[in-house]
Amino acid sequence: MFGSHSGEGIKPDADGLVGNKCNQNLWIYTADCMPVFFADKKTRNVATLHCGRKGLEKKIIKNLVQIFDNLGISRDNLLVAIGPAISKEYYLVDKLTLKEFYRKAENKNITVNLTKAEKDLCFSDSKYFKENSLNQLDLKRTAYRQLLNENIPSTNIDISNLCTYKLKNEFNSWRRSKTFSRQWNFICS
Repeated sequence: MFGSHSGEGIKPDADGLVGNKCNQNLWIYTADCMPVFFADKKTRNVATLHCGRKGLEKKIIKNLVQIFDNLGISRDNLLVAIGPAISKEYYLVDKLTLKEFYRKAENKNITVNLTKAEKDLCFSDSKYFKENSLNQLDLKRTAYRQLLNENIPSTNIDISNLCTYKLKNEFNSWRRSKTFSRQWNFICS
C-alpha cells in the first residue's frame, strides 16, 4: 500500500507501506516479527514491512523490491535496516514447519527424517512434541539472504541483534507473553 493512500488517523491493514511522496513518515507495529525499513539514498523514497515467517514464505521482500524497481529506483541506492525481532534461539518450530519454511522462503527442499512417533505427533497438540522436537528458525538470516538474492549490496544492509523475546523490559513479545501490545516502528523520508 502506498503511504498516501492511508488516511489521517486510519491504520491500514497491510504488511507493507511505500512512501510515494516526500516528507512522509511511515509507521508499522510489530511484536516478534521484523520491522524492515527501506530508504533510497538518492530519491529519499522509503518503505517499511511487517515481516515474519509467513511474509518471508510469500516473498514480501522480493515484492517490495519490485515496487521500487517499478519506481525506477536503483538497488545499489537502497539502504535496508532490519529492526528488533525474535531471535532464532527463541523462535522454535516443529520439523515440518521448518521444512516448509525453507522450501517456500529459500526454495530449498530439506530432508526431514521423522520417526513414526514424531509423524504421529505432528498434527496433534502433544506437549512432548512441542518441548522435545523443536528447531530454531532464523528470520533475520533468511531476510538477509532474500535481500542479497535481490541484489541489495551487503554493505547497504544493517541488522539489529536485539531480541524481542529475550528483552522483556524493552519489547513486547507475543511468543513470550501472548500480549496484544506491540512496538511502533517508523521511518521518515
